[in-house]
Order: sequence, then C-alpha cells, then structure tokens
Amino acid sequence: MDNSQTRACYGAIIVFLLLISTTQANYLSLVNQFLAPQNAARAAVRMRPLVWDARLARYAQWYANQRRKDCDLRHSNGPYGENIFWGSGNGWTPAQAAVAWVSEKKWYNYWSNSCAGGEQCGHYTQIVWSRTRRVGCARVTCDGGRGVFMTCNYDPPGNYFGERPY
Repeated sequence: MDNSQTRACYGAIIVFLLLISTTQANYLSLVNQFLAPQNAARAAVRMRPLVWDARLARYAQWYANQRRKDCDLRHSNGPYGENIFWGSGNGWTPAQAAVAWVSEKKWYNYWSNSCAGGEQCGHYTQIVWSRTRRVGCARVTCDGGRGVFMTCNYDPPGNYFGERPY
C-alpha cells in the first residue's frame, strides 16, 4: 500500500471507531439515564445501586417492541419486576420516565407500608426493593405518533404483598 492508501485506510478505521464510540456513548447515555435517578432513590434509603443487566435489557426491549404498535400501557406479566411508562409525543427521555417513577416516593408511607389514598407508589417501591439487584430497560417510539413506551425489568422482583421494600 502506498501512503495515500494507508491514510485512506486509517481514515476509514477512524471513522468506524468514531461511529462505534458514538453509538456506544448513546447506549451508555440511555443506560445512565435509566440508572441514575433509580440509584439516587436507592442511595437515599441506603440500598445498594442497581446494576445494568443485558439479559433484562433484552427482555425489556423485546416487550417494548410488542408495545410499539399500540403503545398500550400494560404489563408483560413476565418473571421480573416491571415498571412501565407512556408519554404522548416522541420527546420523552429515559431519565424522565425514571424520575416519574421515583417521584411516587411522596405517596409512599413506610410506617403503614402503603400508598396515599388513590395514589400509586408501586413503581417507587419496586425501584428501592432491597433484594432487587439487577435492572434492564428499553424505550421505543410507538407507530403512528402514539407516543413513547418505556419499561424497566427488575431481578429479583419486588412488591410482595405485606412486605416492606427496605
């Protein structure tokens, strides 16, 4: 190879590496957007941080893809704990979904181990469940402008009736 071919080859390699690093950076950004608010909530109640799990992320992506056509806010009824989120429009971020779940803390009463009347707090309690160690999440933009669907799956699952999360 002459000098110009070598430079072209190196140029192609650099472009390839930049594309990979950008894709990986976007993926890591997505992961961190899901993880950071949830782990902050766990830290606030002295729980170990959740660890990203590729198997759970694949499950979450599989299920989110099922909801892509209808954006229906329903659970997968799979073997994991699960939080789901829907927002109209297409600009919703993973951080916004995670913050929405965490914000349910205001409705949770530890001493009665219950949610305030008429309010939801099960997303929050799943996030801070003491035995939960791993999480994997996914986001899809639904067909036909139906919005954004996101889901996180947790292992081991939580929210067992009669048990406190921590």
